[in-house]
Formats: sequence, structure tokens, C-alpha cells
Amino acid sequence: MFYDNNFWGMDFIWWCVWIMLLIWIFATPYDVPFQRNRKSGPLDILQKRFASGEINKDDYEERRKIIMGDL
Repeated sequence: MFYDNNFWGMDFIWWCVWIMLLIWIFATPYDVPFQRNRKSGPLDILQKRFASGEINKDDYEERRKIIMGDL
């Protein structure tokens, strides 16, 4: 009974499992938890400069408005 059908399509299921496993392996970003290679955007750079004291509050707010497009 069902000997000619490869146990109800288990061959197809195993191919799907292997394909999904390969997709998961190659599509998973490796540095997501650590964010080592994350590129800083303009707002991130501005916030770092404000936090380090390079710019004052008025400069920060003015530049943030320019970056965010709130002119």
C-alpha cells in the first residue's frame, strides 16, 4: 500500500526542508545582534555629536529639523 508513491510525497517534503534550510542559512544576516558593520545615518551622527558636547542644543535642534525635513 502506497509503496509506489514514496510514502505520500515525503521526497517532496524533504526537498522543501533542505531548500528552506539553505535559504535560512544564506539569508540570515550574521551581525544583526552586534551591529558591528552598521552604517551610521546622519541623525545617528548628529545625536553622537550632541551627546559628546561638540554641538549645543540649538545647533542640534536646527540640524535635526533639516535632516528630518521639518523646515
